[in-house]
Amino acid sequence: MEKYTGVHIVSKLIREMSVGILALLAIGGVFSLSAAPTPPIEARNDKFAEQHVDQFTSWLKTKESGPREDALADDPNLVILWAGYPFAKDYNKPRGHYYAVTDVRETLRTAAPKTAEDGPLPMACWSCKSPDVARLINEQGEEGYFKGTWARGGPEVVNQLGCADCHDTASADFAAGKPALVLSRPYTERALQSINQPFAHASRLDQQSMVCSQCHVEYHFAGKDKTVKLPWDQGTDVESMERYYDEIAFSDWVHPLSKTPMLKAQHPEYETWRAGIHGKNNVSCIDCHMPKIQNAAGKVYTDHQIRNPFDSFESTCVNCHTQDKKTLQDIVAERKASIQELKLNVEKQLVHAHYEAKAAWDAGATEQEMKPILQDIRHAQWRWDYAIASHGIHMHAPDIGLKVLGGALNKAADARTKLARLLATKGISHEIVLPDISTKLNAQKALGMDMDKLNREKQEFLQQVVPAWDDQARKAGRLSQ
Repeated sequence: MEKYTGVHIVSKLIREMSVGILALLAIGGVFSLSAAPTPPIEARNDKFAEQHVDQFTSWLKTKESGPREDALADDPNLVILWAGYPFAKDYNKPRGHYYAVTDVRETLRTAAPKTAEDGPLPMACWSCKSPDVARLINEQGEEGYFKGTWARGGPEVVNQLGCADCHDTASADFAAGKPALVLSRPYTERALQSINQPFAHASRLDQQSMVCSQCHVEYHFAGKDKTVKLPWDQGTDVESMERYYDEIAFSDWVHPLSKTPMLKAQHPEYETWRAGIHGKNNVSCIDCHMPKIQNAAGKVYTDHQIRNPFDSFESTCVNCHTQDKKTLQDIVAERKASIQELKLNVEKQLVHAHYEAKAAWDAGATEQEMKPILQDIRHAQWRWDYAIASHGIHMHAPDIGLKVLGGALNKAADARTKLARLLATKGISHEIVLPDISTKLNAQKALGMDMDKLNREKQEFLQQVVPAWDDQARKAGRLSQ
């Protein structure tokens, strides 16, 4: 229980009386109360380069991510599993924060809009990409920010993920060299409150991970304006979020082969970290990915390069672990291999299930007959996607990854067992032969995707539309020259 001295009690009474008097005066029309004006948010990261030299210089190193890695080329099964969804067109492995805006512009998933009204994606697709999102929400409110299509935000969301995403850059604390951590996305604050973890009452360590949770989480687009919503109303584990989605009958898309109402997991790193050994022991995202280091003058600062903890082993893992670097790397590699093997087994079962479901529909199966099968496919793929979309699950929570993938394998097997029985009643006892999906292009061709057209349209967009966006942003003073 909070204790008060006599001074505290008097001070508290004065504050409460003052609030009451001001409210009465406002009701009586003597004057009106209004919220204090919110300081504007500066989204241009280079504006803080001189003030926070070491942090800015290390942030610039997030551009050292190397070339893009094509996940669909590495694993063509993904094309079939995401058939009918933008991820079947293009999915690259994540790069550094410096490329956040660049990569969302250049991916085929965002298509090639020519005007601010063109689709297909909503404004919400910018939400994890730039401090301009924080600026727009600050200026327009969430309702104003979320309205319209992704293309509407083209001339507005132009600065790479950076300072104002995680820090209150207008505060005196930030000016004084303190972190001044802040949640710049209000929907994250609401989600944290739903799991009884309000940001304002969290410890310093918890807040360090919570700012990362603004982007590294599972989410969906809700309502007519496609606002960002984190599905944590019933909890943050895979079963609780699945229950949430089922109860509101939400689906991201309907799979064109199996006609299953699908869920697309995003990147639930916060959820899996929270459930894993590091999260349970209060080891924050910052401890492993943004350690404290010294500059040439001996001053300690937080490294903003945000990289694999093994890349800065002496500043990260050594703080807790007694094993040498190779020993820990071997352990992690073994866990990663186990998860990868199970992942591929699940994918094989799911690909077959989608094609077998198509065969059942083609043979005259009814919606009533297919309903339990589609539910199994939905739940199996949701679990698989939750595990593989969580980058680093082999380090964050390998036990959770294996458990979730094991559940996915069981549910996929259930779906295929039911499909075999159903197909037999339709006179089909032979194996459903798959098309050639041995490469990304073959898999896309099997789905009837015109990749030449999609790539041609994207190049025209990048050459004509994107430069106009940047010119408009520079003229408005939103983008540095």
